[in-house]
Amino acid sequence: MGKIRVFLADDHRIFREGIRSLLEKVPDIEVVGEADDGLEAVTSVNQLIPDVVLMDITMPGLNGLDATRQIKQKHPSVKILILTMHETDQYLSEMLEAKASGYVVKTTTSRELVSAIREVHRGDVHLYPSIARMLVDDYLMRVRNGEEQTSYDGLTQREREILRYIAEEKQNKDIAKLLAISIRTVQAHRTHLMEKLGAHDRTQLVKYAIRKGIISP
Repeated sequence: MGKIRVFLADDHRIFREGIRSLLEKVPDIEVVGEADDGLEAVTSVNQLIPDVVLMDITMPGLNGLDATRQIKQKHPSVKILILTMHETDQYLSEMLEAKASGYVVKTTTSRELVSAIREVHRGDVHLYPSIARMLVDDYLMRVRNGEEQTSYDGLTQREREILRYIAEEKQNKDIAKLLAISIRTVQAHRTHLMEKLGAHDRTQLVKYAIRKGIISP
């Protein structure tokens, strides 16, 4: 299998140099180009057609979201991972509307960034754990207020707990330990949860919650 071809778009050169230096040490990733503004990013991506673009959300000329929209319109297969300094859901709905594949905070660890790149390359959606927790917390608040009664009534209390832990990116073994149940039981609950919500993985759970109105555009 070939390397994941990554393009960097950020107006801070020292940040780009740091990311490039990091990614050049990863065997299955290759940095194929860089840009320091949105217009240059769109032009270069049109020429290089990388697998994944790391896109800063605030750049001169053309911001990251508008650049993302233009790239996805012409190259739907290119995956775009939005980079931001802010650990909030402020841009989340716009990011999803622009068809980006993920949202990473610049203070994340190198391991988490590499993992996010691999996830979106596989076709998954990557959300920073704190953002995923915000989605679930907002969802649960809506449930308590009766706004999501129809979709939530079918879940048992245990499935609700499983949902929260899945959104926090906990592994089955960790959930089992936290709930004092077996891994096999966690797997069974997870399967039932996915079936009830029509989801196939953690990403689908989050997307389902967004589709149900957890985040208002």
